[in-house]
Amino acid sequence: MAETESAPPPAVAASGSLASRGWRITSRYATVSVLIAAVIVWQVVCDFHLFPPIALPSPVSVLNALILLLAHGYGGHSLFDDIWISSLRIAIGFVGAVVIGVPVGLLMARIDIIFRTIDPFLQFIRPVPPLAYIPLLVVWFGIGELPKIVLILIGTIPVIIIGTISGVKGTPPLRLSVARTLGASESQIFRHVILPSSLPEIFTAMRIGIGVAWTCLVAAELIAADQGLGWLVQYAGQALQVAIVIVGIIVIGVLGYAMELLIRVFERRVVPWRGHG
Repeated sequence: MAETESAPPPAVAASGSLASRGWRITSRYATVSVLIAAVIVWQVVCDFHLFPPIALPSPVSVLNALILLLAHGYGGHSLFDDIWISSLRIAIGFVGAVVIGVPVGLLMARIDIIFRTIDPFLQFIRPVPPLAYIPLLVVWFGIGELPKIVLILIGTIPVIIIGTISGVKGTPPLRLSVARTLGASESQIFRHVILPSSLPEIFTAMRIGIGVAWTCLVAAELIAADQGLGWLVQYAGQALQVAIVIVGIIVIGVLGYAMELLIRVFERRVVPWRGHG
């Protein structure tokens, strides 16, 4: 009886569902409207020549540059080749950071001696900008694929480790107490209490880490690459092809956002109990 009385009436539940769906649709329209407004403002600024065309090409010029890139490529490479090689570098480096960083973070959060051993190195690496590592990695590994992947790994892994530690440390003590009261072993507590409780923080760290990974990749491709989106931006910039530079920036942003959305989709499947925006 108590459960029946506490359940919301069907009409109220349906109304709440419709309201939530309507809010999501409104949010999508708002996002599209803001993007359209930004493009219109951009075009108006160009029409009034507030900036010289060589410094800020119009949206039409950028669109023409995109069509040219799709049809003929730039610098001897097609746009799809640059997208593929950059995405592959990101995938390998980022997945490597997650595969290494999550177990290391779990161990650091659970075993004090491991935390005290690794944390000083982690805190030393974390504030150093990725560009500082590039000359050293080029000397050690040349200008092939390995230094770029290693740079992504070095830049991303501290974010993953710290997020994992935060997730484990944030496990509610009440859950641990209840599990121990019910006679759960330490391994059972880890599998069924600590790990599920830490997953939301781990996924948040992954979503932050994918942005860091792109930053590291573009930094590497600006200096030590002959292909990729970062190389495209640098090569076009040296030739003052600003429209192509903007196309490269937009493609990087779209790919980074798409990868972040992919992580969100995976998170919804693995952590269905967490609310998602």
